[in-house]
Amino acid sequence: MSRRKKLINNSGIPQHEIEHIARCILPDILAHYESEEGQREFREWQAQHEAGQTERKGGEV
Repeated sequence: MSRRKKLINNSGIPQHEIEHIARCILPDILAHYESEEGQREFREWQAQHEAGQTERKGGEV
């Protein structure tokens, strides 16, 4: 049997409220990332992230 990972919530907001908000905004987040604009923004972020990783690796000894 698999165990559920224990969630860490130090915000003072009840966990069920956080989950309710997450369920409400998830469809909008998914729609954004599936759109052309979201895909373009993600590719730009990926390129910036990879460039940052390359710079860090190049500076290490």
